[in-house]
Amino acid sequence: MGILTWILLGLVVGALAKLSMPGDDPGGIIVTILIGIAGAFLGGFIGSMLGVGSITGFNMGSILLAIVGSIILLIVYRFIKRPHHGH
Repeated sequence: MGILTWILLGLVVGALAKLSMPGDDPGGIIVTILIGIAGAFLGGFIGSMLGVGSITGFNMGSILLAIVGSIILLIVYRFIKRPHHGH
């Protein structure tokens, strides 16, 4: 896949991950795209390790793997970025 395809996939997947996990996230559209792209890589890695497939383009399996990866990254991102109180 070309870089433009990765950016587009990242935008779509990042937006879907944010929609599936409503809440206040720091960062705007750039952070959403980056989480989506990184999530696609993570989802593809996890998928190939589990033998269920990898990211091959715009198809349902690739998008689902990318969303799973993006949700994992969004959880980690929120955990790291949340305000720390009293310490």
